[in-house]
This record gives sequence, C-alpha cells and structure tokens, in this order.
Amino acid sequence: MKFLSFTHPTGASFGFQRGDHVIDLGIRVGDDLKSWITRLDVLARDYADAPADYRVEDIQFLPVIPNPGKILCVGLNYLEHRREGNHAETASAPPLFIRFPQSQCGHLAPMVIPAESDAFDFEAEMAVVIGKAGRRISRKNALAHIAGISAYNDGSVRDWQLATNQWTPGKNFPATGAFGPVLVTPDEVPLTRSLRLQCRLNGQVMQDATTDLMMFPVADQIAHISTFVTLEPGDVIVTGTPGGVGFRRDPKVYMQPGDVVEIDLEGVGILRNPVVKERL
Repeated sequence: MKFLSFTHPTGASFGFQRGDHVIDLGIRVGDDLKSWITRLDVLARDYADAPADYRVEDIQFLPVIPNPGKILCVGLNYLEHRREGNHAETASAPPLFIRFPQSQCGHLAPMVIPAESDAFDFEAEMAVVIGKAGRRISRKNALAHIAGISAYNDGSVRDWQLATNQWTPGKNFPATGAFGPVLVTPDEVPLTRSLRLQCRLNGQVMQDATTDLMMFPVADQIAHISTFVTLEPGDVIVTGTPGGVGFRRDPKVYMQPGDVVEIDLEGVGILRNPVVKERL
C-alpha cells in the first residue's frame, strides 16, 4: 500500500492513498504514521476498503515520516558519483552523515535555497524506513526490518557542505531535503527489485540510474549501521545518489528560484518540489 503523512484544514494526520483519493487513518486510529509503522499490515487489513475522505489535491503532503528519531544518509554510494568527484572507486564502509527532521519538506512543498548560499544542488535518492527494531542486524535478515521505501531529494548546500570534511552543515538548512510523496510497502514493490531512479530539473534529466548500482546495497547499509546504533521503527536511511549532480558539471548547475525539481523512483512515483529563495 501507499501510506502518507499530510495536513488538511483540521490538522495533521496520516493515511493511505488509493488512486486520486486519501483515506484518513488519523481520524480512525489516532497517532501518526511513525506510531503505526510496525503495524501497517493491520491498517491495510482493517481499512483497505474504507471510504475516501479527501481528494489528493485537498491535502498538503508532509515528509513521509515527519518525526523520525534518526535520519542516516549514505554518501558516495554509486560508482559514477565517486568518479565524477575523483574519489577512490573502492571503500571498506559507506560514508555516513546525519540529517535532522527540521531539514525536511514534503511533496509539492518548496525546497528553500538558504539566504547564506546560492549553491543548492539536487541529489536523487531512495529512502528506506525501518519498521522493525534491531541491533547488529545480519545482512541476511536486513530487508525484513524495512517497512517500505520512498523517494528523497537530499538537497546539498554545497559551499556549506564542503567547507570542512564534515558534511552536516550543508545538509541541515531548513526545507533542503524533500521526502515523499508516499511510503510504498514491500508487498507492492519487493525490496529485492532493482528500481530506476531519476532526477529531472525543469524537465531535463540530470541523474538516471538503477538501485542495483549501489556499491553498498541496502542490506549492507542496515547491517553496518545497526552495528553501532539500534535502528528503531520510523528511522530513515537515505541510500545515496548516483552521478550527475550539479556541482560536478561544467559549468555547475544549481537549483534556482522558480525551478521545479522531480525525483522519480520506480514503484513509488514522482517527488516534485518548486524551488524558492529564503527571504530574511
């Protein structure tokens, strides 16, 4: 099924999308998507045939998980992205960095170029949401800990990201990471499938790859991360971007006010966001 978090005139809620309609689960069971992430099968069983409450155009999308405990992001996870940045083509472990929930926005919400920079880059990625807690999860069992997948635009404020060898500042300005539109469960898109991933800027394809090209597949990421931290339900892992980012182009291509950026993940759909400049 396709679950989503959203707001509507009476407040924030969550539910699932059925075609052009939304079934509001918040008014039926309370809480939020993160609170129910371990019991999505129960929601699917009990409410799959519930009447729709809204049309999609009547709601505003929130990040799929607005309140994750952890957002762990994997860097340099596609060979072409390593090559375009002149990085070593092998690595013993995936580079990791952290995002905070306040850095996220939802589908159709503006991604914001911060006032302090004009070097705002796109990064198409697949995100996985943890549905079952675990520590020292084996690679063999890793996929069983995933509640579902979504699309992510891991927007990078390049001058702040690359000012030092610590990437955190350039990844945490408000509304620089887009997450959505929906969480798709493994019964709909098996986690063993290779999925096509694209970024389009104003309709022009900038990145185009498939998820089987990851150097560290999702199962390896979960096994590695869960060695040093317990993964909890609702945690998000953003799995890396392929080649074609704007910073590595000649001339460089950064997102500008008025642009529209789309992340198209096979099986999930299109995460679309306008781009605006922050006004102080």
